[in-house]
Amino acid sequence: MCGIAGWVSFERDLREQRAIAEAMTETMALRGPDAGGLWLDQHVALGHRRLSIIDLEGGSQPMAAERDGRSVACLVYTGEVYNFRELRAELQGLGHAFRTRSDTEVVLHAYLQWGETMVDRLNGMYAFAMWDAREERLLLVRDRMGVKPLYYYPLPDGALFGSEPKAILAHPQAKRRVTADGLREMLDLVKTPEAAVFAGMHEVRPGQAVSVDRRGLRKRRYWQLEAREHADDLPATIRRVRELLDDIVERQIVADVPLCSLLSGGLDSSAITALAAISMRRQGKGAVRSFSVDFVKHGTDFAADFLRGSPDAPFVRDLAAHAGTEHREILLQSRELADPALRAAVLGAQDLPPAYWGDMLPSLYKLFEAIRAQSTVALSGESADELFGGYRWFHDDSAIAADTFPWLAGTSGSFFDGRSLLAPELLNRLDMAGFRRDSYAQALAETPRLASDTPKERRMREISHMHLTRLVQALLDRKDRMSMAVGLEVRVPFCDHRLVEYVFNAPWSMKHFDGREKSLLRAACRDALPESILQRVKSPYPATQDPAYEKALREGLIRVLDDARSPALPLLDKTAAWKLLDRPFGKTSAPPERAGLEMALGLDEWLRHHQAALDL
Repeated sequence: MCGIAGWVSFERDLREQRAIAEAMTETMALRGPDAGGLWLDQHVALGHRRLSIIDLEGGSQPMAAERDGRSVACLVYTGEVYNFRELRAELQGLGHAFRTRSDTEVVLHAYLQWGETMVDRLNGMYAFAMWDAREERLLLVRDRMGVKPLYYYPLPDGALFGSEPKAILAHPQAKRRVTADGLREMLDLVKTPEAAVFAGMHEVRPGQAVSVDRRGLRKRRYWQLEAREHADDLPATIRRVRELLDDIVERQIVADVPLCSLLSGGLDSSAITALAAISMRRQGKGAVRSFSVDFVKHGTDFAADFLRGSPDAPFVRDLAAHAGTEHREILLQSRELADPALRAAVLGAQDLPPAYWGDMLPSLYKLFEAIRAQSTVALSGESADELFGGYRWFHDDSAIAADTFPWLAGTSGSFFDGRSLLAPELLNRLDMAGFRRDSYAQALAETPRLASDTPKERRMREISHMHLTRLVQALLDRKDRMSMAVGLEVRVPFCDHRLVEYVFNAPWSMKHFDGREKSLLRAACRDALPESILQRVKSPYPATQDPAYEKALREGLIRVLDDARSPALPLLDKTAAWKLLDRPFGKTSAPPERAGLEMALGLDEWLRHHQAALDL
């Protein structure tokens, strides 16, 4: 896992611009702490920072291919291609010779053999830039589910690109300007495909290839979800889900560095951990190392709320004992999550205000930091809820019927409403209601459908598609930024496109055939899990319930309100902010109040850090 950056200019000799290319590449140092490299040609600069996972000695980048003494193609690549061994064998049969054991070289030779159509053969999580010197063309490619990020910034004579916005913003031609559209993207938990917060910048869409040459920039979708008739009955569907999961997990435990799993005690992470334990035992690789996170005193002071009905720790212990993992619990102190240095590190990794996720981002950062001291690769249960229908709003008739995104409807939406402290005149100018309506209409229009779908199946297909193309992108981005900021690769087996395609087209009646959430996943992994996990109701990632954290947030808001130079001050409703501060606080504030506090502080910190110019 790595970080990439680069620049194409058809009017300049970039061999004379090494300093700029180095500055762009250096912004990716946290993503790739092990090594760095830069490749320059007349019209292209390719930068790479490496986190070594496979073939530690031979996988250095940028990686170039030569014929007749001249470079014909050069690759900078981040991620993992899980079927690289099969592809390498096929390519060897076609006459290709390999110098390394890395999947990077397989991707390079696959391009030489099949050109851009090679993307159809890849199974994995990846983002890469390929420079074809023969055609003077840059190809940017992102994996089907968008597990790995990739951004670009068109220029009159070419383009800039990078794994994160900060790589592009390190170039003097990239402006740190945010328009109303960019601010709207920050204020609603709906990730618009291809949109980026900074004006002029774009994100390569999942399953998309973007090419840049002298004729300009072109985009092509090489993969997207399609609606297909599901021919299997329920028992066959359950068997097929298990077959896919067994194969996916076996492919994803391949690494030349220490590997572990993230274990919350929920169905998703427990299934991945248990299947990894089975596969590793079968291969004679020993026990899986697992890690969980909790807050000091949650074991004795936990209080159920709307989202979380039970603490994680008892279920974590059950699964660890059942699967025989080497388990370690990471305990966090709530107040340290508001530490300015930690919040600055989170902000630097995120490139956006850490608003919706509250204490989740700093706690993820601390968890991944602790794991990184012992492992370099971790398996995660991320995206199972979106795929199998795990959230409670999948089963809430009012949320299903709402004319908006289900996670933003009714009571559920209040947990993600960070606008309570923003100035009314700002919100009116942004027309957030109109923005959400337009985003929702766009999502509906993109949903593939079958004529045979009943009205209920049609609606649940729409909701599933929204989650897999809008919500899951925000969650994957969150996981990627916090893990890569400490040099940890997190793999997400539930994002394997074969599983996503299959389960997306399974009827909703199968996805909750027993009247519960994630029925297919529960049935597919029943034999690998203890009964306590099978019976547990969905519970999200833990949030602190310690009033010390809320107190720290309030203190931060007071500093913003008392400082006339605070960049976020003109964006806030100061009367509402002081009223909130006058209220008594307890173990938790109401969801909109907590989200509003996080958004106000996050905006201020973000504007200070990025020195972004708001053009509203």
